[in-house]
Amino acid sequence: MTGIRRLATVTLSASLLAGTAAALAPTASAATSSTCTYNIADHNAQVDGAGVNYRTGPSTSYRSKGFLYTGDDLRVYCGKGNWYYTKLTHRSKSGLASGTYGWIRSDMLLSLAG
Repeated sequence: MTGIRRLATVTLSASLLAGTAAALAPTASAATSSTCTYNIADHNAQVDGAGVNYRTGPSTSYRSKGFLYTGDDLRVYCGKGNWYYTKLTHRSKSGLASGTYGWIRSDMLLSLAG
């Protein structure tokens, strides 16, 4: 019986530690931006184009999360080549939720301001 109690205690402790680790895990931006090769000091930008793919990674080989349109607002964090890792600051015109992270080609941005 003591062995079962010890096992239950160890299992419970491991579960609690795993939950704590998940709670302390880096944010989505930090976790996914590991692909970046250079940082940008958190700038705002606007999309310049109709039906621009918002991708899961920094090339056209990654799947699209949806489309962005002229005037959609982004926060730019870092980049790789001519791609920027960004977050939507407001709901996009196509309906992507505010706070959605993704990649966009740098030439699809109208402005980049600090």
